[in-house]
Amino acid sequence: MEERIQKLLAQAGYGSRRACEEFIVAGRVRVNGQVATLGQKADLSVDKVTLDGKALPKAESPTYIALYKPRNVLSAAEGQDDRQTVRDLIPLDGHLYPVGRLDFDSEGLILMTNDGELTNKLTHPKYGHEKEYRVLLARRPDEEQLAAWRRGVVLEDGDKTAPADVSFLSTAGKGAWIRVVMGEGKKRQIREVGRLLGLPVVKIIRLRIGTLRLGHLKPREWRYLTAGEIDELKGKTKSTSPLGRFAKKPLNPKDKPKRPFVKTDKPKRPSAKPDKPKRPSAKTDKPSRYSR
Repeated sequence: MEERIQKLLAQAGYGSRRACEEFIVAGRVRVNGQVATLGQKADLSVDKVTLDGKALPKAESPTYIALYKPRNVLSAAEGQDDRQTVRDLIPLDGHLYPVGRLDFDSEGLILMTNDGELTNKLTHPKYGHEKEYRVLLARRPDEEQLAAWRRGVVLEDGDKTAPADVSFLSTAGKGAWIRVVMGEGKKRQIREVGRLLGLPVVKIIRLRIGTLRLGHLKPREWRYLTAGEIDELKGKTKSTSPLGRFAKKPLNPKDKPKRPFVKTDKPKRPSAKPDKPKRPSAKTDKPSRYSR
């Protein structure tokens, strides 16, 4: 099936469609050896499309996999040294690459896919997809340190981190577990913020990317995403949050939600008051004054 070339480039993971249009305008894209033009279409099953001389992979069915990346594994499709990569953990043929990055010494959820458009949507800062982490600190934080983390911390390069949702979970020996939810992801950001606040980070586990959760996966385990999970990541379905319609709008504690109507076959509860006796009928029940 023919598709516009910028869409094929985006699906291959080269960026957004607009960014791929710039590759075409710059003359960096060729179709069957000829310089491509904006608006041109191609079919990867029969046509050879190249960017800077590198051929796009043949058309494949979209694949979506949730993987628990263990520590000491690279978040990369191809390794540059002898270290193991997340791609090595999935024994499937075809083109797969990780969405976003997770530090070499961190662990948790990684999304593996060949859908370039979804990758761009989940990693581009303008979409602000949340990522949730469970973090083990070497020391127990006080409220002032947590408040500073929530407001944002100026890093050594001068950039200030965006506000984050940070909460205390539990103690762990001399340290503590905390939960961090943020919409950005600078390189080694959690470890750097912890260091600057005097809270060395011991362990990081990513639990969620957008609407996708790690669930019950264990290190090195992986599974295919369900159709519902894929639709949620793409924004085709509404969130299944138990808060329902209140998920996007804070609930005013003064507002009392209406009780839902539930049909039931239970008999009506008898009234506490006894039934009043019927009044005698004027024609039949009332005694005649002429009767003896």
